[in-house]
Amino acid sequence: MEGVIGMKENLMLAWIASWFALVGQLVFFIGFSLFTGEWRYVMWSGMVSLVAGVPSIINTWRAQKKANNQNLLNSEYK
Repeated sequence: MEGVIGMKENLMLAWIASWFALVGQLVFFIGFSLFTGEWRYVMWSGMVSLVAGVPSIINTWRAQKKANNQNLLNSEYK
């Protein structure tokens, strides 16, 4: 049971990091661009956010799916 709890905590942190990589950076740089007037920051941060965020979201989703299937199998054998 203890290993399952640790896995969920790590996945929660992975989800937070993944969404920050995808959306958080872009929101930050939109604010920065509004403040400075330099819109190139948004363009570059948008590309970086997609390159870093999409694979991160996909990998986290796969890990979540695997953990859910493993928990389902463990609960069936108890």
